[in-house]
Amino acid sequence: MQVIVIGGGITGLAAAHRLTHSGARVTVVEAGDRFGGKLRRGEVAGVGVDLGAESILARRPEAVELAEAAGLGDALHPPAPVGAAIWTGGALRPLPKGQLMGVPGSAAALTGVLSDSGLARIARDAELPPLQVGEDAGIGALVAERMGHEVVDRLVEPLLGGVYAGDAYRISLRAAVPQLYEAARTHDSLLAAVRAVQRQQEEARKGRPAGPVFNGIDGGVGRLPEAVAAACRAAGATLVSGVAVTGLRRTARGWAAALADGRSLTADGVILAVPAGAAARLLAAEAPAAGRELGALEYASMALVTLAFRRADLARLPGGSGFLVPAVEGRTIKAATFTSTKWGWAAAADPDLFVLRTSIGRYGEAGPLQWEDAELVRAARGDLGEAVGLAAEPVDAVVTRWYDGLPQYQVGHPAWVARVRGYLAALPGLRLCGAAYDGVGIAACVASGTRAARELLLTPEAGPREETGE
Repeated sequence: MQVIVIGGGITGLAAAHRLTHSGARVTVVEAGDRFGGKLRRGEVAGVGVDLGAESILARRPEAVELAEAAGLGDALHPPAPVGAAIWTGGALRPLPKGQLMGVPGSAAALTGVLSDSGLARIARDAELPPLQVGEDAGIGALVAERMGHEVVDRLVEPLLGGVYAGDAYRISLRAAVPQLYEAARTHDSLLAAVRAVQRQQEEARKGRPAGPVFNGIDGGVGRLPEAVAAACRAAGATLVSGVAVTGLRRTARGWAAALADGRSLTADGVILAVPAGAAARLLAAEAPAAGRELGALEYASMALVTLAFRRADLARLPGGSGFLVPAVEGRTIKAATFTSTKWGWAAAADPDLFVLRTSIGRYGEAGPLQWEDAELVRAARGDLGEAVGLAAEPVDAVVTRWYDGLPQYQVGHPAWVARVRGYLAALPGLRLCGAAYDGVGIAACVASGTRAARELLLTPEAGPREETGE
């Protein structure tokens, strides 16, 4: 079987890895000048750092298994066991336990983060009429209705912001926290639903070896796509970068992809592992209804400001692994990660330096991304100074912008995914995968690409073309 994988991020590479190791002949085409998508390594003051995603969810097996298969098993290590914080009410406070993506199982879980009136409002959830979530609900809207706006603004929003950079009131409960959605359908209160999920999680952990929630990779998670790409090449795949696919059409026996450099590739099957907008353009001719749906998906943009300081210049090192910042605080940064504390490999790379990074940008707030690099660095330093007293001059700074980097899983997202894939069901030999559909984390993307490859391998050989009626 010959397959074209369009998109060389971790999703496309995961698909290519499964295909090549199942005997398929694979060509991966990436429009950018490198493979890896939002997994990217760089340097600040000579220290290697991640300029994109920095950790892997270890409680899902897919990304860990892929890293092991690509030869990185010995490089997988969890972050340092230090707590994170939230910058709220003008002070850093420990990130509360006993909550599920910011939704508490009891009012007491948020003591110290919320006001007394906010805590009292949470407790009233059990006194309200029975919970109704229907086919889907906005997480923030539901939590505000049941527990008050304060818990959304002070905890749910910053936690969801770290994943989606989105509007908590509009993010789909069913897509973003499916376990809570299912529990909410069978419990009368949100508090009871959260506690039910927590009990399920505790039961699932029983009898299993204790393991980390997250893993990093020595030298940065950006090593993962590099290793997977190398494994694909070693297995016989062809990887092409710096060339966009400009057109996609069905042929009598399969598919043809037109490349920007004038070449044309033919194959039995195609895997589209690109952002929704790019997929919409490529499907406009063959699946216009799917293309219209894909073109409507919204994205958020963000910037990362990575800074390196001499430890000798710091009056004291910030504690913990970092902190989140609620949007209602009115700050520029939405989070800070103390890289040299969180990851042992980063601290060991240069013991005289302290490296950290901040993230800037939320859904609907593109303004800061238009600032010059120096303005972003100045804003980040200002917020860091107020939060942790950091006043030293950095020895180096790197600004990384991720335009349209995070798809927005708004209310109705699972139904949207089902519609898109339903439109494509009439097109044999075509699969769609990536962060826009099955989850935005690395493990979810790996699972999405692997699933697409597995399904394509099971697809019967294409026969003569039939009209789809679109």
